[in-house]
Amino acid sequence: MSTNEERKSSKTQENVVLIGQKPVMNYVTAALVQFNGGSSEVILKARGKAITRAVDTAEILRNRFLKDVKVKKVEIGSETITIDNQTKNVSTVEIVLSK
Repeated sequence: MSTNEERKSSKTQENVVLIGQKPVMNYVTAALVQFNGGSSEVILKARGKAITRAVDTAEILRNRFLKDVKVKKVEIGSETITIDNQTKNVSTVEIVLSK
């Protein structure tokens, strides 16, 4: 991959917030930083049990902090993962928020 392609790839991923096990307000803050930094869209991505945290993050942003933010798109899916020779499906969600 050339350096220019790497920049494009990283540029498209700048507005993505990966939701994990931290407190919800950490992700709200990360999304606020993205919006205040000039992004018109922020994508919240989560898998498994973190999906509820992603929904909470989106709702807190919309209802408490940025009244002009709308949910543009919600994509759901599943990923197959293998742990200790066992294959499992894990649910995924992508919530696209836009100003």
